[in-house]
Amino acid sequence: MNQFPVWTIVGLTFGTILGIVGAFGGLNAFLIVLVLGVVGFFVGLILEGGVQMPKLRVRRQ
Repeated sequence: MNQFPVWTIVGLTFGTILGIVGAFGGLNAFLIVLVLGVVGFFVGLILEGGVQMPKLRVRRQ
């Protein structure tokens, strides 16, 4: 194990936050936090280069 387990800590933190929100905020707050967390995860993947976004421009011939 050469690297610090960043994703394990991130997952633990996210799960703890979801648990707290679910306990005190109800189902609606839980779902909002869950959806925003997933969106943030994918934005982070895109920014790190883990997901290749397709080119939106059409090639002109």
